[in-house]
Amino acid sequence: MEPEDLDLLYTIENDTSIWNVGLTNVPYSRFVLHDFMSSNTGDIYTDKEVRLLIENEVKVVVGIVDLMKFDPKNLKAELGLLISSAFRRQGYAKATISLIHEYALSTLHLHQLYVVIAASNDTTLSLFRQYGYQQSGILREWLYDGRTYHDAVIMQRLL
Repeated sequence: MEPEDLDLLYTIENDTSIWNVGLTNVPYSRFVLHDFMSSNTGDIYTDKEVRLLIENEVKVVVGIVDLMKFDPKNLKAELGLLISSAFRRQGYAKATISLIHEYALSTLHLHQLYVVIAASNDTTLSLFRQYGYQQSGILREWLYDGRTYHDAVIMQRLL
């Protein structure tokens, strides 16, 4: 991420329509996001995460991909992926998953990646199954949308 990405990050992080698919349920100020960006070294070993912006072929940012909860001892990380609504169903998620797998294996030498997906999100569950992720458990009432708790599925892929 670059300093000029602050407004984009602010828009994505404060999009309440996607809060139900992750753990975020509070808005972030520009100050907090600026602080996050400036304190982030970009080194997964230091930060235990790396966040990358996804650009299309004309350099428009179409989403964000994260490797987080990095565990250097066991060589695993959680994968987070968000494609902005205007760019969904155009192949960006598939391309990003392929690229992040290559990066995780060849550069970071990770052994496995895992994802946590709302059990009702059939589209995303199917997408990750296409890339060899296997369901390893159900997290009961893991996600809260402000009214109701929802189950989540944890899926893993050995690289």
